[in-house]
Amino acid sequence: MSTLAETAPAFVELAHRIVWGSVATVDADGRPWSRILHPIWLWDGSDLVGWIATGPTPIKRAHLAAHPDVAITYWDPGQDTATVQGRAEWHTDDDTCAWLWNHLKHAPAPVGYDPAIIPPWSDGPASPAFAALKVTPWRIRVQPAAAMTGDPDVPIHLWSA
Repeated sequence: MSTLAETAPAFVELAHRIVWGSVATVDADGRPWSRILHPIWLWDGSDLVGWIATGPTPIKRAHLAAHPDVAITYWDPGQDTATVQGRAEWHTDDDTCAWLWNHLKHAPAPVGYDPAIIPPWSDGPASPAFAALKVTPWRIRVQPAAAMTGDPDVPIHLWSA
């Protein structure tokens, strides 16, 4: 088992290189649903938090009301993978939405982008179609493809709270 301090930087590097993650939720009947979203991860040396700019659709709201945990998986064609499970929490207040909007707009590519390019968000961060989804991890696994060769210099990181 790795520490968060070992796992988080490896996870952020891989997630920000791949950019798009498959995000799974569970509906009230226990059925899984997935969608592709664009999280940005913030690591301050002690805490890792993910933020997703997304539409607060009735389906997403219902799923997270019933089961507030999500799983996000990243994969690239070279077979590098990372998965995070965490608690998701909606933030629809103007201050948090504006903060996330500006953070995404000024973050370096490829993870940074201008949210205004998304048509439902053309009115800006106060648009009712825009929300900030915070993900607080409780489990992370980072598996570089090279780790599957048994190379001791390429670790598989596994952390859980």
